Amino acid sequence: MADARPADEAPDGAAVFPLIPPELGVHPLLLAVLHAYVFLEGSEEVVLNGAVAEEAMQYLVTYLQRLTGAELKRMREDLATLATFAKSEKWPKQQVRFLQEFLDDNGIQ
Repeated sequence: MADARPADEAPDGAAVFPLIPPELGVHPLLLAVLHAYVFLEGSEEVVLNGAVAEEAMQYLVTYLQRLTGAELKRMREDLATLATFAKSEKWPKQQVRFLQEFLDDNGIQ
């Protein structure tokens, strides 16, 4: 049976991070990681294999934990910018908190 959903629409059970406008100036690689992280962490088993998703997510976090100095400072600033944007756009509190707590929740110092 064919899926009647448009090709550009995420399937049911897929976690999707909102599109972020380029005007915010947030580093594109951070946005790419956040989109992948949200998909891997939040999508249901019907969309992807949970064990495989967990392993991939752990690699993402491991690489982010390697950031230091100016790169880490930039990521902190970008996450603060995203949290401010999310609040101004009235995103759900859970999504704002995700941005605010992302570094601590993932052991990124």
